[in-house]
Amino acid sequence: MSDCAGAFGAFYNADIGGAQAYFIAHNGAKANGPAPSSGISGGTIAGHPIKIVGYGCANDTAATALKEVRRLVEQDGAQVVIGPLSGDEGIAVANYSKTQPGLTFINGTSGAQDTTLKVQSPNFFRFNGDGAQWNGGVGDVAYRQLGWRHAVVIMDDYAFGWTSAAGFIADFCAAGGTVTRLYPPLGTTDYSSYIAQIPQKFDGLFSAVGGTGTLAFLKQYTQARGPFKKNTLAGNIFLGDPAILAAIHEADVGALVGQPTTEDTTSPNASAYIAALKQAYPASTNSLPKPGTLASLANSVFTVNYYDAAWALDKALTAVHGDLSNGQSALHAQLAHTALPDAPYGPITLDQNRQAIVTNYIAKVSVSGGKPGIHTIYAVPNVSQAFGGTFTASTPSPGRGQPACQKRSLPWQGKEQPVSFH
Repeated sequence: MSDCAGAFGAFYNADIGGAQAYFIAHNGAKANGPAPSSGISGGTIAGHPIKIVGYGCANDTAATALKEVRRLVEQDGAQVVIGPLSGDEGIAVANYSKTQPGLTFINGTSGAQDTTLKVQSPNFFRFNGDGAQWNGGVGDVAYRQLGWRHAVVIMDDYAFGWTSAAGFIADFCAAGGTVTRLYPPLGTTDYSSYIAQIPQKFDGLFSAVGGTGTLAFLKQYTQARGPFKKNTLAGNIFLGDPAILAAIHEADVGALVGQPTTEDTTSPNASAYIAALKQAYPASTNSLPKPGTLASLANSVFTVNYYDAAWALDKALTAVHGDLSNGQSALHAQLAHTALPDAPYGPITLDQNRQAIVTNYIAKVSVSGGKPGIHTIYAVPNVSQAFGGTFTASTPSPGRGQPACQKRSLPWQGKEQPVSFH
């Protein structure tokens, strides 16, 4: 289940391709065509055939996601759902999973905090970080190394935008910074009124604007204000996504990025993952964002998180010999203890809420061979959803004005681990 329309519709086949590439590379399935949504044939897990009963086609809204997941479960007979993509959708699907306790739901790439921290559904599992985790250390580096003291934070006005910004705000304020917050609606096309609200003087700007809005906001800001000065721009996963980098403005080179992937790594785990994508979908297709191959989108969260979700499902089902009896109780128990120590971009374990604990990376947008890319500079291991004690089930959900800007100690402050793959 992914988004075929809305702000993230361009990533529909990247999501499907990520999950199916795992089944093709490891379970004997075969692609039915160059576009992942053409489906797969064959393949088994623990001796049982893999059957894709349908693809959820959402549009970044909770209502459509709920309609689609109900169709997949109640009409198409899905026993396991992988998805959804977007933040509000994840909260809706997690709540829906409570009404289907005998089925299994594995998150696709949605990253709203409430999905696992507040909903806590026993049959919903998320093998990726939330948006806040994906910014662990970014605010600290901006404060300590770039010299930011006051930051403008612009975020999509919905659950993932709030969660993503919450990670930066909690991190930056913990180090001693202060923030101004702006909330354009998801899918905004004209950012002029929000750009007008940005102070003329600021130390840095953090963008948690995603989907179709990322490039639109950056382009319109540059047209209105001129290029960002050196070391004054930072952003979340979208600023480092390969589909964005392929079209990014040269003025954005040097921007600081928080993300759970490392485009520049040559690790065996990442190399094996990229090889699996190439094996599964070698051809370029216009069903994917440019440059058009699944492997070129390897370090996109839209690809890798669906791949990891399929991997976790395969590992857990294999361990229980494909047993889906007794309300899938054996599978649920196994998934709760499933770890992916060899995941492409760092080990993944789950906490008590079935939420991933991940390694986060801090990178800079760089130019290599005339093309924008990623230069990873720091790693922050073992970032949990608690974010160093900042977030609990009883703290206010990320949102307008939340979290509060407070100075505090975080376990990684000044201890981000330098890395270099160059």
